[in-house]
Amino acid sequence: MSRLKSVYTCQNCGYQSSHWVGQCPQCKEWNSMAEDVVVAGVTTKNQSRSGKGRIASPIQLSKISAKNIKRLSSNISEFDRVLGGGFVPGQVVLLAGEPGIGKSTLLTDIAKSLKDQKILYVAGEESSDQIKIRTERMEYSAENLYLLNEAGVEEIISSMESTKNLGLVIVDSVQAIYSEEIAGISGSLPQVRGCTQLITMAAKRLGVPVVLVGHVNKEGMVAGPKVLEHIVDTILYLEGDSQHMFRMLRTTKNRFGPISEVGIFEMQEKGMREVKNPSELFLEEHVFGTSGSCVTVVMEGYRPLLFEVQALTVRTSFGYPRRTASGFNANRLQVLVATIEKRIGIDLSGYDIYLNVAGGFKISEYAADLAVCLAVISSVKDLPIKEKSVVFGEIGLNGEVRRVSHSEKRAKEAQKLGFESIISPDTVKNLREAVSKGLSVGYNLDSGKKRAKDNNRTTPNKKGNPPVKNF
Repeated sequence: MSRLKSVYTCQNCGYQSSHWVGQCPQCKEWNSMAEDVVVAGVTTKNQSRSGKGRIASPIQLSKISAKNIKRLSSNISEFDRVLGGGFVPGQVVLLAGEPGIGKSTLLTDIAKSLKDQKILYVAGEESSDQIKIRTERMEYSAENLYLLNEAGVEEIISSMESTKNLGLVIVDSVQAIYSEEIAGISGSLPQVRGCTQLITMAAKRLGVPVVLVGHVNKEGMVAGPKVLEHIVDTILYLEGDSQHMFRMLRTTKNRFGPISEVGIFEMQEKGMREVKNPSELFLEEHVFGTSGSCVTVVMEGYRPLLFEVQALTVRTSFGYPRRTASGFNANRLQVLVATIEKRIGIDLSGYDIYLNVAGGFKISEYAADLAVCLAVISSVKDLPIKEKSVVFGEIGLNGEVRRVSHSEKRAKEAQKLGFESIISPDTVKNLREAVSKGLSVGYNLDSGKKRAKDNNRTTPNKKGNPPVKNF
């Protein structure tokens, strides 16, 4: 194995230095030097000399016969959905997530489902006793699981080569492995990048899929150099709130399948349970007829999911009203509140607004704008949304309801779950019309009066019917 050494490379201009400096001598950029790994003693000049006398022959692509690659199914449909059909031989998958989110539990479930395959589990952070306790809790006999308590990358590759008929390799985690040929301590940037490259080359050579567990830093990104995400074939993120039982597995990069796919799991005592119909489960506790509650459809990848958006408005006790959002962008909420005040004429300056996405999930899609507006107005006016209504659409600053992608998919998913009234860009043109159509008691925004049903009226008018109550 070639000797590797550390150099510091400017991320702005590519200048290299043998030691770290605060300012790049070439482009004068501050704090742009990042530690990198190169093969010692090999320069561009040496590489060109070693290539003399050797002619590289390109291959015509049309003459290459396509091979049917047989994927290895994990026997977990939600996980296979995210991968694009299963593991590809030689595929390297990076599974990242916050500590305690359930990465090791999910991988143990995969090993349990692949009972006919040999699984090599590299435990760099846990002892064999800890893993045994987890498998017993999950009622997993682990007869097909071969445990390797070794953090050296050379020993890991040697075990991969010596184990016959190996189906899958799990490395938990990539921050714990090291190589004596690479400078730096375990978990440093050179070690993480160098070890990942060595394992990737071994996986391609042996045709064995590998899953690397990665940590997430404070910014929510995969710990280690950004180039680590370019080395692997697939990047999976396991997300969720530790206070809730649901977990969402999403992909941001996949060389062997579609990106932006998601899989829904439910954390249980005996492991992860896949949720095949998440929309129905998310709305299981939804109560119709309550103000401030609105159902919306959000696209997670190519999959429509129904969520409940809840809003609570109370009179502010201080001079400055609070705007708090859980699962929704707080800055976007401020924009929508301003649009409501300007285009609808509802004064929200004296109300504290609290917004929540039920279930602990985060919605970043603008298609939920209309549902957020209706939930806020419903709470302020204390009027419930019409029963069996679903709302989606983007709100512009002029109060118009703008079109969103996959409108037909959203509508079909809502109808499949029994929703009859769909308030979307196809059915309304602006926010004013959507509010009048969405509340169970219609009202006239221009006159400031609601059109109540006869049984809701309190005092008679000239015709003997109860009058309209002012807002």
